[in-house]
Amino acid sequence: MTQQHNPAVFTQSLQGKTVLVFGAGAPLEDWNNGKAAAVAYARAGAQVVCVDKDLAAAKRSADHILGEGGEALALEADVCDTETVGKTVALAIEHFGKIDVLHNNVGIAPAGGPLDIDDALFQRTMDINVGSILRTTRAVLPHFLKQGSGVITNISSLASIRWSGYSYFAYYASKAALNQATVATALEFADKGIRANAILPGVIDTPLVYQQIAAQYDSIEHIKEQRTNAVPMKRTGTPWDIANAAVFLASDAAGFITGVCLPVDGGHSCAMPGMR
Repeated sequence: MTQQHNPAVFTQSLQGKTVLVFGAGAPLEDWNNGKAAAVAYARAGAQVVCVDKDLAAAKRSADHILGEGGEALALEADVCDTETVGKTVALAIEHFGKIDVLHNNVGIAPAGGPLDIDDALFQRTMDINVGSILRTTRAVLPHFLKQGSGVITNISSLASIRWSGYSYFAYYASKAALNQATVATALEFADKGIRANAILPGVIDTPLVYQQIAAQYDSIEHIKEQRTNAVPMKRTGTPWDIANAAVFLASDAAGFITGVCLPVDGGHSCAMPGMR
C-alpha cells in the first residue's frame, strides 16, 4: 500500500487557490496519482474539487481532505461527455467562486500492439487520454481568460517519449499527443496569464500498474525487482513524487514555467536501458 505521508513541504503555497482535479478518485484504502495530487494541493492550502467517474472514489479523496481540516468538494463526471464536463466546471465555480488550477489525471492504458488492438479500442484510448484534455481545457479556458490567470497540469507518461518495454501502442500514441496538446495550449495562451505543463511519470508504484502487468511476471516481487532495477536511482517513485511536482507547477514559484513536459522518473528518461 502506498504511504499517505507527503515528505515535501509546500506550506500554504496555494493558499486561496481553487484546484479542479479530474481523476481524483482512488481504490479503497490505497493511493494513486490522482488522490495524492488532490490531497497535496489541499495540504498546500488550496480548495480542491475532487472529480471522478466513480463518485464514491471522489468522495473518499474529498473526505480525506476534509478530515485533515481542508476544503473539498466531490463531484461525478465522465470526461468523455462534453456536457457533463461543462456542468462540472460550472458547479466548481458556483461552489468555490473560481478555478485557478485544472489538473487532468484521467487515462487508460490498454495492452496491445498495432496487430492486437482494433479501431474501437484505439479511438476509445485517444478519446479518454487526449479528448478529455480538450473537453476540460475548453470548459475552463473562458473562466481563465476572464480572470486573466490559470494553470493547467496534464498527467502524461514517460511512455510518451520512450519505449517502456511493454506493448501499449494506443497508450504511447495518446500520451505523445497529450504532450503536444499541452505545448500548443501553453503557447497559444502564454500572453494571457495562462500556463500549461505536462508531468511525465516514470516508474511509479501504484495499484493500477500491478493490475496491468501482473500477467507478464511470475510474482509481484519479480515486478518490483525489475522495475526498481530499471531506474537509475534504484527505487520506484510514489504518487507523492508526482503530486509534489504538480503542486510546484501550480504555485507562483513556477510562474515562468509553461509548455514544459517534465519527466518525474528518477533519471530514467536519461538512461539507455528500458524498463525491463
